[in-house]
Amino acid sequence: MDYRLEVVTLAVTDVDKAAAFYTQKVGFVLDVDYHPTDEFRVVQLTPPGSGCSVQIGIGLTDAQPGSARTTYLAVADVEAARAELVGRGVEVSGIRHKAPTDDWKGDWLPGIDPQRRAYASVADFADPDGNTWVVQEIGHAGAPGR
Repeated sequence: MDYRLEVVTLAVTDVDKAAAFYTQKVGFVLDVDYHPTDEFRVVQLTPPGSGCSVQIGIGLTDAQPGSARTTYLAVADVEAARAELVGRGVEVSGIRHKAPTDDWKGDWLPGIDPQRRAYASVADFADPDGNTWVVQEIGHAGAPGR
């Protein structure tokens, strides 16, 4: 049996503001905006290249807005992804990397992993409500073995 993660639901305060942030600034694709009543609305957005979507809306969850933490977006080049997000107006942290990578215990150093190893380099951003995202480099063309 395969179990595919299809949708992650995020709690937001203002659906229109959050939808604009995710489409205009982060670059997610708007799949659905279904609003049959004032008490129910579902907006589904998909990151480019992802098999999993994000839902925001009204009547979807009882979670507090901004309560989603460290949802990961995997990219082939964290420097390029960060530059794209910053260019679109997203406040993104500096890039940091695991140290030491081979025996990692939660420590970080500033900058990109010198060997561009998979899962070693990240940058972070938050949506207008404070839901946080981690952009993680996996599979960079310059990584060892590529």
